[in-house]
Amino acid sequence: MTDIASTLLHRGIKPTATRILILREMYRGDEMVSMPELERLLPTVDKSTISRALTLFLAHGLIHAVDDGSGTMKYNVCDDDCDCEELIEDEHTHFYCTRCHRTFCLKNIRVPVVELPDGFQLSSINYVLKGTCPECSMKTFIT
Repeated sequence: MTDIASTLLHRGIKPTATRILILREMYRGDEMVSMPELERLLPTVDKSTISRALTLFLAHGLIHAVDDGSGTMKYNVCDDDCDCEELIEDEHTHFYCTRCHRTFCLKNIRVPVVELPDGFQLSSINYVLKGTCPECSMKTFIT
C-alpha cells in the first residue's frame, strides 16, 4: 500500500485509484492548487469526479480550502496532526502572489486571535496576505 493510500485510510477515506491520483497531484509543498489546475493536471479525470473527491477530502479534514480573492478556491493537503475543520486557533496564514497568482500555506504563521463583541460567534477565518513570492521577487532583481 502506498503512502497516499495510507493517508486516505488514516482519514477514513476509501483509497480508490482516482482519489490516489488526485491526492498525489495535491502534494505540491506549500503551494495550493485550484479546481481548474487539477482539471488541467488530470485531463483523464472527469471534472465532477475531482469535485466529489475535493468535497470528500474537505469533509474528512484531509485538505483545507482558502478563498484568496482570485475568484477560485484553492486547496492544500493538511498535515497529519492538523485539525483544520475543528480549531480556529490552529488556522494558519496564506500568501497570494499578485504576479504569478499562486497561493502558499505559511503553516508556521498563525492567524492572530481577534476578540469579538458579545453575541458574535466565529466559525471560520480567511487570513490571506498579498504581495510577491520569492520566485517572482527574484525575477524583479534579474530584469
